This record gives sequence, structure tokens and C-alpha cells, in this order.
Amino acid sequence: MSKQHFAVMAKMAGIHIVGVPNPQFQLPNIAGNYELAMDAQPELVTQSNAGIPAYLSTVWDPEVIRVLVTPMKAAEFARSETKVGDWLMDATSFPMAEATGEVSSYGDYSNEGRANSNVNWEFRQSYTYQVFTKWGERELERYGLARIAYANEQTNASILALNKFQNKSYWFGVKGLKLYGILNDPALPTPIAPGSDSGQTSWATKSANGIYEDILAIFSDLQSRLNGLIDMASPLILGISPSAEVHLAKLSPYNVSVRRMLTENFPNLTIINAPEFSTPAGELAMMYVETLDGQRTMQVSFTEKLRAHAVVIESSSFKQKKSQGTWGAIIKRPIAVSQMIGF
Repeated sequence: MSKQHFAVMAKMAGIHIVGVPNPQFQLPNIAGNYELAMDAQPELVTQSNAGIPAYLSTVWDPEVIRVLVTPMKAAEFARSETKVGDWLMDATSFPMAEATGEVSSYGDYSNEGRANSNVNWEFRQSYTYQVFTKWGERELERYGLARIAYANEQTNASILALNKFQNKSYWFGVKGLKLYGILNDPALPTPIAPGSDSGQTSWATKSANGIYEDILAIFSDLQSRLNGLIDMASPLILGISPSAEVHLAKLSPYNVSVRRMLTENFPNLTIINAPEFSTPAGELAMMYVETLDGQRTMQVSFTEKLRAHAVVIESSSFKQKKSQGTWGAIIKRPIAVSQMIGF
């Protein structure tokens, strides 16, 4: 450090060092004197940092990613979802009429021969269920900081919860009530067993011809019970699981898929997949005649599809009840249904 540097310090910063004949050689003595206020702090008071808060470089995507749930396909498989009564009704009855009669040889004075109709009623019970949503004022505003419409998210969740139960009641009914589902109505015929293809019963290891033969066996079982009321051109619904449907793409030795063989031989067959056809007892396939003599074979029914009750306002929060009601599945002609399990 020269005299010129000391002159600049005096002019620009007001620092004057006097009595030093040759400051260039005296500087080490000055630097070694820790009583002078010329040295930097030996360490930082704050934490060492060379960056910025992470949230300043974070982008919030406004699109909310919602977790997927399994599809609800009971109404699609039944091909008919209807409202029966309302939430005040606990039971419903379905009249069933069977024509009877016998003829007799004609005679001018004969009173023989008679026709009649035998009428029965089949009863089903309903089940009403509910769900609550609750949200607080501060809770809503805190989620609002993240651009989340929390009240709407709760509303969507409540509707989904109700619909998921509704779908489950259509498949399995409600225990303890005379309310059955598509898969467990006690009047359904006993499922048949799959055929063997080179010792294999699973569609995963069967050939295309083996799978086609299984579906043909389901139709044959249906046709034998209906005794000529249907043919291969009748409107048929086939339900299988998504994992089983994949095997319909298998090719025969002539490069024809199972699905194509079914389409060519059953022109009015509709195939619907649903996760519920994968059961603990194995894969299940169900075939039924959609309509027979102008009447639907099955329907799924509800009392109320959605009833949103009043919003209850409390001191600093809100809550709301929503409810629905179900009759489960009403299979009007179980004889028009056939099943296969264990493939």
C-alpha cells in the first residue's frame, strides 16, 4: 500500500493514518494489531447461503390430478337403470302372471275345458344411505392459497362415494335385506364349468378355439333352458372381466380372432367388461337375453339418484348431507341368464 492509496482513503472514505513515515513497510504491524477496526469478522452471524427460498422457483400447476377409481358398469351391463318409487318407499312388489289351461273335446252341451291365470307377487326391499361433507372457513381459505376449491372437491368426493356404493349394490345387493345384485340373486341358475382344451381350463392358456367353445357352451346352456325361445340372432349381452376380454383377441389357426368368430355367429351380441367379473372363485362370464317377448330380463333400480340436503351453517364451519336409495338388481327372468365360472 502506497502513499497514493492513503490519499485516496482520506479523500473518499475519510480515513486518515498519520505518523507513519513509510506506510508500505509499517502495514504488517498495523494488520497484526487486532485492536484496530480494520479486520473483517472472523465468522458469519447468519447461515451460509448462496441460493433463494425453494418456493420462489416452484411452479404450481392449476390442474388438479385426481386419483382414478375402478369404472362403475353395472347399469351399462343391465342395459337399463330405472327409478322405482321414491325415498319414502321401503318395499316394492312385482306381479308375475302364469297362463294355465286345458282343452276338452267339443260337445254342444259340454262345459269341460278351462283357461286361467295364476298370479304371484315378488317383493324387494330398498336401502337408503347417506354421506356427510364438512368444511371450515379457515380451512377453505388455506386451501384457497394453493388454488384448491376444497368445497367442490368434497362435493365431488361425496357424489363419488354414493355412486360407488350404488354400483356395488347393483352387483352384490345389501346383506340382511331382500335386495339382491346381478351376481348374487338366489334365483340365478348355477354356473357351469369351463371346458378343457388340452388339459387347460384357463383362457390365458387356452387356444382361440377353446375360448370360443366355452362361450358357445354358455349360449347352449341358455338355449336349452329357454327351449327354442331364442336363437343365435337374439339380442344377447355377454359380461366378462377386462383381463378376460384381452383373450378374445387370440387368433385361430386360420388367423380369425375369437371376437370376430363371435360377431359372425352372434350378430346381436354385445360384450361388456366389468372388474366385478373377476371373483375370488375365478373368472366369471355371464350371458343373458336382453329382451324376451318384449320384456327386459334385468334392470337396476334406485329410489333417489341424489338428494342434497340443506347446508347446515355453524359458528365457523359448514356441513351437508347427501343421500341415495337403491333397489339393487331386479332380474325379472332368471331363466334367461347363464353363467360360467373358473376359467
